[in-house]
Parts: sequence; structure tokens; C-alpha cells
Amino acid sequence: MSRIGLKPISVPAGVEINVADGNVVTVKGPKGTLTKTFNKDMQITVEAGEVKVARPTDDKLHKSLHGLTRTLIHNMVEGVTNGFSKTLEIVGVGYRAQKQGNNLVMNLGFSHQVIVPEIDGIKIDVPQPNQIVVSGIDKQVVGQFACEIREKRPPEPYKGKGIRYTGEYIIRKEGKAGKGSKK
Repeated sequence: MSRIGLKPISVPAGVEINVADGNVVTVKGPKGTLTKTFNKDMQITVEAGEVKVARPTDDKLHKSLHGLTRTLIHNMVEGVTNGFSKTLEIVGVGYRAQKQGNNLVMNLGFSHQVIVPEIDGIKIDVPQPNQIVVSGIDKQVVGQFACEIREKRPPEPYKGKGIRYTGEYIIRKEGKAGKGSKK
């Protein structure tokens, strides 16, 4: 039995959930609206301020979809009430970021500046020159956009320079040995 799938999702005040034909779930909240289509086999019901997800059989596919569907709906509710954010750090001498209009402009040790435009549903904030905060209501879009920023200069293992998630641990390698190490 799926332990996550069995938990009901409590709907906070100010959030409206609508389940249409074909398991199209729409969640409206103070921060915005999210819509997602789920597998037609899952049974999604909204009653008494709670959302419940049930599965029709104990097939392996239905068991895996049970917990996934519940978690995705919970993330939608969480997103329209609180939102999601990812914080990135820029490490390296001369590496920095700044916000110019709707663009994120980064100096990452290349001969040119790297410019990343904001997309719909994403807000970029630069509180410090070496810190980037990506926020939005859709958890998947926020994570994907943060990953795309990180790909511009991923952290390298020798000095640790590059863009990393806050709290990410970089496994450091030892450099080459000196000249006098031959035997």
C-alpha cells in the first residue's frame, strides 16, 4: 500500500481546487493558477477541504502512479500558496551576476557576458553579486530553470569555481604532483 498516496491533502483557505473530466486538476491560489492532467485511472476527489487520491487496482503501474499523483497535487497546492525557490551561489574570482531589466547578466570567466532572460512563471532575484534566487509557483519549472543557469558554468572539481546550489557539496580533486616527484 502506498503510504504517501493514502495521505489526504488539506486545502488551505483561499485555495480552490477543481477536477474536470479526464483528471484535469486546476488549483487556484493567491500566487496564481496551475493546471495539470493526470492519468485517467487515478480517482481524484475533493471533499470537505481535502483532496484524496485512490487507485483502482494493485497493479505495479497503479501503485507507482498513486503516490506520484498525490505528491504532484500537493506540490501544486504548495506552489500557489507559498511558491518555490532555489538559491544558486557563484564561486570564483571575478564571477558575478546582476539583474538588468528582465535579464540575468553573469560574468563567468568567459570572454563575453552570459545573458539569461526571465521566462513566464519565473522570477529571478540577485540579492548579492554572488547569489541568484530563482522563484516561481511550479516546482518543476523552478528546478529546471535553476539547472539551466547552473549549466552555464558548472562547478569544477579542482578549485570549486562555478555556479552551484546553496548547500551543494563539491567533491574536490587533488592537483598534479610537483616536478620533483619522479623516482
